[in-house]
Amino acid sequence: MIGYIKGEVAQVREGRMIVDNHGIGYQMLVPGSVLDSVRTGDEVKMHTYLQVREDGIQLFGFKSEDDLEVFQLLLGVSGIGPKAALGILSGLGTDNLRFAVLSEDAAAIAKAPGVGKKTAQKLILELKDKFSLEDAFEQKLAHVQEEAAAAGNDGARSEAVQALVALGYSGSEALKAVNRVEDAGEMDVEQILKAALKKMI
Repeated sequence: MIGYIKGEVAQVREGRMIVDNHGIGYQMLVPGSVLDSVRTGDEVKMHTYLQVREDGIQLFGFKSEDDLEVFQLLLGVSGIGPKAALGILSGLGTDNLRFAVLSEDAAAIAKAPGVGKKTAQKLILELKDKFSLEDAFEQKLAHVQEEAAAAGNDGARSEAVQALVALGYSGSEALKAVNRVEDAGEMDVEQILKAALKKMI
């Protein structure tokens, strides 16, 4: 069992990426939020889930242990396989999924690819006792702080992400917009913020 893989992002493709660890490229399926937040050359630590089946082996990667744990909870729901679970996390993210389950919002969950209304209702029924509102808020806050810190070592990018979050954007939306700003390392907070807002229009 592979607990996590640490290395450099060698390639990013739709729905998957390759992490180079000492010359070995590990290809893993990842949620959309991961693809939005990494670039080729980034150093990452990916928490992994290995699926072994008769028709092949697949590796799934997540940026946090929390995301991996929620993914495994989803796999415990009858009728939800790894690809459907990944689709739910890509569409909603762990934070919004918690809130959707706690508020019994089956319609929001059913928007994920491969998940119908009946499966969404079953998911709510089976996972509602595993989430608490207090934990949901704590995890949301922790993820926003992590995403702001992940914007870069320079304070300007991190502050720009925090400013966008304060304006009402989600942490992942803010991080994605800041990452798309070219030459952000040479700009101050105000310049990064203006450029990032243009990307979000």
